[in-house]
Amino acid sequence: MAGRESATMSPPRAASPVRKTVVPESILKKRKTLEKINADRAKAAVETKKANKAKRQVIFKRAEQYVKEYRAKERDEIRLRRAAKANNSFYVPSEAKLAFVVRIKGINKLAPKPRKILQLLRLTKINAGTFVKLNKATLQMLQWVGPYIAWGYPNLKTTRELVYKRGFAKVNRQRIPIHDNSVIEAALGKYGVVCMEDVIHEIYTVGPNFKQVNNFLWPFALSNPNGGFKGKKSIHFIEGGESGNREDKINELVQRMN
Repeated sequence: MAGRESATMSPPRAASPVRKTVVPESILKKRKTLEKINADRAKAAVETKKANKAKRQVIFKRAEQYVKEYRAKERDEIRLRRAAKANNSFYVPSEAKLAFVVRIKGINKLAPKPRKILQLLRLTKINAGTFVKLNKATLQMLQWVGPYIAWGYPNLKTTRELVYKRGFAKVNRQRIPIHDNSVIEAALGKYGVVCMEDVIHEIYTVGPNFKQVNNFLWPFALSNPNGGFKGKKSIHFIEGGESGNREDKINELVQRMN
């Protein structure tokens, strides 16, 4: 029996050699490159996160400073008015330095000189609006195009709502939405303007970089006023019309057009 079992048993098989998988050198180089790229991206993300956190703190402090400045200015106005009233005199506020101009008429029967002035003011469409720094030259320009525009002195609320709701950036002659402060910082960072509150402050106070900031903003595209215009566009505002200077009454018109 034992002999038969040994005769029927097959001889043991030799172990097959283990094959080593050889990875091509190009794939190894690609893996190393990808690992380096991922590491660099992770490092850049951490640094960007830290930088954004520091920027947010700076922006928050600036916003607080601007609010204090606006409130102090408002309190000074109230104090001076009360002091003048107590002394039986009149308080005459300082002349406005900022105007908001809205085009209300089209191109029909438009003379060449008013047409050119409207182009310089960037008011090429009906219901287009823009901020203007008031001086002798700009006042003369506004007087020339008076029958075609409505303008006045905007307050802080109007300025802020216009910039936040209708504000677009002009980057490389293109109309770009201001979706992030990085758009502002890329264009105006060299002037110390890095956020929306900086833009509003520079416009409202007519700061040293007003020209650059105002040129950065695309002309505001407003809507027709709710309820329509109350009077004729060709008649001056003080005569019951809509054109010309309406001083602080421009805020009510912009609220209806914004």
